[in-house]
Amino acid sequence: MPTAAYGSWPSPIDPADLVVGSAGLDHTYGLVVGDAVYWTQSDAADGGRVVLWRADAATGERRQVTPGRYVRSAINEYGGGAWSAALVDAREVAVYSDWPSGDVRVASGGDDRLLAPGGPLRYGSLSIDAARRVVVAVREDHCGGGEPVNTVVALSLDGDNADGGRVLAQGADFYATPVSAGGWVAWVEWDHPNMPWDHTSLMAAPLDGSARPVRVDGGASVMWPSWTPDGRLVYLSDASGHWNFRLWDGDRHVALHDHPFDFCGPMWAPDPAPYSILDGDTLRIGCSWLDDGFARLGVLDAATGELRRVDSPAVEATVSGHGTRAAVLLGYADKPCELAVLDWDTGHAIPVASNAAGQGPDLGDCTSLAQPFTFDGDDGPVHAWYYPPSNDGYTAPDGELPPVQVWSHGGPTGFNGPAFRLSTQFWTSRGIGILDVNYSGSTGYGRAYRERLKGRWGLADVSDCAKAALALADHGLADRRRLSIRGSSAGGYTTLAALVFTDVFAAGISLYGIGDLETLATDTHKFESRYLDGLVAPFPQGRQVYLDRSPRHHLDRLSCPMLILQGADDKVVPPQQAYAMEAAVRAKGLPVRLIVFDGEGHGFRKAESIMATARASLEFLAEVHGFRPNGSVVR
Repeated sequence: MPTAAYGSWPSPIDPADLVVGSAGLDHTYGLVVGDAVYWTQSDAADGGRVVLWRADAATGERRQVTPGRYVRSAINEYGGGAWSAALVDAREVAVYSDWPSGDVRVASGGDDRLLAPGGPLRYGSLSIDAARRVVVAVREDHCGGGEPVNTVVALSLDGDNADGGRVLAQGADFYATPVSAGGWVAWVEWDHPNMPWDHTSLMAAPLDGSARPVRVDGGASVMWPSWTPDGRLVYLSDASGHWNFRLWDGDRHVALHDHPFDFCGPMWAPDPAPYSILDGDTLRIGCSWLDDGFARLGVLDAATGELRRVDSPAVEATVSGHGTRAAVLLGYADKPCELAVLDWDTGHAIPVASNAAGQGPDLGDCTSLAQPFTFDGDDGPVHAWYYPPSNDGYTAPDGELPPVQVWSHGGPTGFNGPAFRLSTQFWTSRGIGILDVNYSGSTGYGRAYRERLKGRWGLADVSDCAKAALALADHGLADRRRLSIRGSSAGGYTTLAALVFTDVFAAGISLYGIGDLETLATDTHKFESRYLDGLVAPFPQGRQVYLDRSPRHHLDRLSCPMLILQGADDKVVPPQQAYAMEAAVRAKGLPVRLIVFDGEGHGFRKAESIMATARASLEFLAEVHGFRPNGSVVR
């Protein structure tokens, strides 16, 4: 077998493959509607446009439901619940938010018409009540000055809704996931400074407004309600320390079980409930949960609290829908994810769409599988995934240890799982290891693990990432002199802070990262405007803490190169932060490169941006770590 230095192995994955080799299913959900399944896919080659698709569950015949349209919501800037579909009078009906107009449109039988005008009104968290021919939604009103006003509204499927719909709930700072059935509507609401994974309230009220809302539950993170066929309300609460299922019967709420697993993740986007109510004489819930970071699929018996596992090779899973068949997004360790229709009774899954898109590169035996990596942090065990260098055609010289990138995920209230991603294999097939850290504050390991970050953002996460890299090196799996760190958004902040406040890393790559916490606290959107109260300190009372933890104000401690990648239209982390960081690093005389992508926001969707990011990152690390990339990197 040929010998070549780590980082220089010829790879079957080209930057262009990161675009054409993906069908954009990573963040989708699906719904089974009669004999069809609906889902969305993004297309990086078409500027990241998201299209709603329909497939016949029996024949697999596919068609676009929204040709020429861009299905996207912009509520809370991150969007969520941009579409829904249901059988209405035995006809398949889909509703969706069109971008950039913000219009809500309805598509059925080949027709596509306006349901509600957008403009200064944004809609998301869409849900259809077929029996009453209404769409319930969260409406975000940008007509006035200051923060936009959020409400829950009902849109008539038969009207023009020119007035923006009938208001069902108002007065709270935020609303999410309204669902209507049996003449009642339920929703989740919360106020500043809470985030939905802190404290929320679950509310219910008659759809016709004939009585005041009832507070069903609260005091914890209460999320994702769904009505059962007999009019009871199922939802998730982490009052037990993990997001477990509860039930409200109109009079009282009860815990359905008490398992030490999270049965959902954080509600960054108000998409449909991540579980399936199975029809039948007894209440059963098709669901997924995380067990030591790995997803499991199964059915919860509400009467006994018993979990019945459904065998699946998936290591990540997202469930959505109602009935004994559900749409499930399955992530695998060794191949791209796929959307499938799962029969809960038989456990049989029928694939509908795959992220491979039929155009991905042939990796042969190059695939690097995630290996659980747990180490001792300041507050207890910390979890990570290690992807070792892997290429069946090359080996490294004796005695050489690989360069390793530490990845810090966004959020920071987030989680990265062990599923196959071409973006990871792009590096490992070249001989560069990846250590993906679910640092303190990550979800998937219960509320106590998540709350390790309260008041300690920029401390606990930075320490965990630095100690993760050193622990890997101590295990003989990484070259201590060639450790880098990379992150996007909040992970970009962790990256920048790790470069400034530790001496562990030789280089860093920040994608739309946060360099100035004070600027973020004063110049961000409504949804996250008080997020830092819990992560850092209340502002402006705690202003000094913000200054103390902002990388931009401590660049005298920086001693390594930096690559900064930024979207020009980012509303979450404004590009001024990237410009200020680049200027400050350059003034210190350190190597720094800033690339700003026009037409990109918080996250890169365009093909040219995705390819340019891969090229620039590889070239940057090659220069820093002293290897020569082989194979094509310029296509």
